[in-house]
Amino acid sequence: MKMKAIETLTAIAAAVALLMTCMPVQASTMDDRIQTSAENSYVFKTYLKGDDIKVRSKDGAVSLTGTVSEESHKSLAEETVAGLPGVNSVDNRLEVKGEGAAERSDAWLTAKVKTTLLLYENVSALTEVSTKDGVVTLQGEAASLAQKDLTTEYVRDVEGVKEVRNEMTVSKTPGKTPRNVIEIIDDASITSQVRLALLFHRSTSALNTRVRTKHGMVTLSGTARNAAEKDLVTKLVKDIKGVKNVENQMTIGEYR
Repeated sequence: MKMKAIETLTAIAAAVALLMTCMPVQASTMDDRIQTSAENSYVFKTYLKGDDIKVRSKDGAVSLTGTVSEESHKSLAEETVAGLPGVNSVDNRLEVKGEGAAERSDAWLTAKVKTTLLLYENVSALTEVSTKDGVVTLQGEAASLAQKDLTTEYVRDVEGVKEVRNEMTVSKTPGKTPRNVIEIIDDASITSQVRLALLFHRSTSALNTRVRTKHGMVTLSGTARNAAEKDLVTKLVKDIKGVKNVENQMTIGEYR
């Protein structure tokens, strides 16, 4: 009996030792997966490809260091990484290289409008944008009158825009219509794009809207001030690149 008990204790000790040995390996594998997922995400490979961002993860605690070209890129990087599986926290130490445009300046607003247009499927990211005293002028070519009008609508609602002058021409080329093919975009990138869009628009609240994405299906919860805001949130999110469908569970009420 004593021998059997000793053998049992020895087996348990060996199993515990093996488990303790495996845990650091599993944590390391998870951290490697987080770093790889971030670097290969749609946001990092599209919007942030010109930035110098280093992603480091230790037991799910991620630090972001390096430089980005715009303030909005800091938010995009953080939001994307925060949405990755296994991430517990994000320490965003990214710095905007150079002096950057002063907040609320025309250059700052131009960058904000350009970023906004990049997020949406049914407007052209190639639209030329210039700003003077808060008045935004849009030039370039729209695929249709509907696309031109939608561009005006999106830009007019960007926080800080006083007026929109849309001088875009409508294409006369037959068959040139907005692209409806949905790109395969990872869920973390979709979530970060949605949150940035809600943050940039004056008629929506990123703070009062919770966003979850699974396989391109976006679920919204939180509070909208009225039915018009709830409907606008649904409309904006449906047009974000990569979104397949939107389920809006927001309730109507006062912000807390």
